[in-house]
Amino acid sequence: MHPYIHAENNPEKPAYIMAGSEEVITYKQLNERSNQIANLLRARGLKQGDGIAIYMENNAQYFEICWAAQRAGLYFTCISYRLTAPEVDYIVRDCKARAFFTSDLVKDVAAELVSILPALDAMIMIDGAIDGYEDYLPLRDGQPTTPIADESRGLDMLYSSGTTGRPKGIRRPLPGDAIDTTDALLSLVSLVYQFDDKTSYLSPAPLYHAAPLRYNMAVQQLGGTCIIMENFDPETALALIEKHKISHSQWVPTMFVRMLKLPEDVRTKYDLSSLTTAIHAAAPCPIPIKHQMIEWWGPVIYEYYAGSEGNGFTAINSEEWLAHEGSVGRALLGTIRICDDEGNELPVGEAGTIFFEAADADAPSFEYYNDPQKTSESRHPVHAHWSTLGDVGRVDDEGFLYLTDRKAFMIISGGVNIYPQEAENALVTHPKVADVAVIGVPNEEFGEEVKAVVQPLNWSEAGPELEAELIEFCRSQLSAIKCPRSVDFDKELPRHPTGKLYKRLVRDRYWGKSDSKIV
Repeated sequence: MHPYIHAENNPEKPAYIMAGSEEVITYKQLNERSNQIANLLRARGLKQGDGIAIYMENNAQYFEICWAAQRAGLYFTCISYRLTAPEVDYIVRDCKARAFFTSDLVKDVAAELVSILPALDAMIMIDGAIDGYEDYLPLRDGQPTTPIADESRGLDMLYSSGTTGRPKGIRRPLPGDAIDTTDALLSLVSLVYQFDDKTSYLSPAPLYHAAPLRYNMAVQQLGGTCIIMENFDPETALALIEKHKISHSQWVPTMFVRMLKLPEDVRTKYDLSSLTTAIHAAAPCPIPIKHQMIEWWGPVIYEYYAGSEGNGFTAINSEEWLAHEGSVGRALLGTIRICDDEGNELPVGEAGTIFFEAADADAPSFEYYNDPQKTSESRHPVHAHWSTLGDVGRVDDEGFLYLTDRKAFMIISGGVNIYPQEAENALVTHPKVADVAVIGVPNEEFGEEVKAVVQPLNWSEAGPELEAELIEFCRSQLSAIKCPRSVDFDKELPRHPTGKLYKRLVRDRYWGKSDSKIV
């Protein structure tokens, strides 16, 4: 499966549509344009195994660049367009990109990068070009639309989100096979979510993140149509489902929260009956939020747990979740192993570090590029083919996995281990809360104490009365030791658009650290 096949069989079918501008890119256009960029990259000297970096917002050119790299046997690194110049510079240098693509939207940061990036074979800007960059469209349109002679399958090389330190590139060995080869993800989405050539897929998240990038490309491999939102807006997303008769979509829990907090008349005025599959992942979903979504949309909600590393995959549908509330499902890729800090396997029901055992001990595995220590830390101390994302969880006697939290965010107060996700899940359901982070802050007697940093729905309500109300609300649902002893208020928490909270940034305010805006 590959876009070139659909370009031959159904050339005028939309491969993707930009939701805001309504620009349509057909399979014929996607195929020809990706060939042009592949030819350009070969002309600039890039060979199989080299890399490119893409630093821009969701736009109509994004996928033609990705598919060019995929068919040229290159690694393509997609970078958040919200990063600062030093942060982009770090990633570009670390991944050893030889070509850099950016856009006019981020031209201020792009201008800074001209003087600090290493010498590259190409620095190209979309929607015009400033000094130091070449203009994308004339370069692209000056190249042939025929395939390069030495096509082979390239891969994305994405970076961890940097919630606990500098991001690291997740690099998998290039397969060196044909560009239309079916991979594990394509098989999974076809089997579990019934992606096919009839799929109409709504993508509300930034394309530089693993799930939106890979799932959109999977839809395009299969010949469906993607609707790409430039930016997420809760009501607009509902309107797009109705307008495009969306069958499949992918979300993060914060998007669910924002849609649920729309006025009732807004939530109910759109026809969502075409939606058969609404997938969510990237962050734990509070149980009450998931219940409300299933009640609203019906049993079309699917959840999975996985990482950019591709070392494991669990899945659960609505019916299974209602019978196993809070679970992220059973393993479809890899075997779940729950281990203590020494690597010993724990009994059913006990929480520990989540490892995935690879089905084939000799299968190629991921590495954190240029960081052998982090790669080593992700492996089990005895079984080298067991790897972890650093999350903590437990399994029940039916093999369903339940996430506790990230190990790095655990609070130790008076010798007691506290996972803040429970308090966050409780507090975010309060009607006056838009977002929340629960962290450990210094305490002379206990080492750490629990604090909540809340983004209120209405800033005017922030203050001692709301603080007391939220603490009492949390204690009505959880034991007091798991609940915040104090609440601070913030106008906006630093949350990644894919749903992950940059909790380290919140925590560092209370521990006297302020190294970087994001990484």
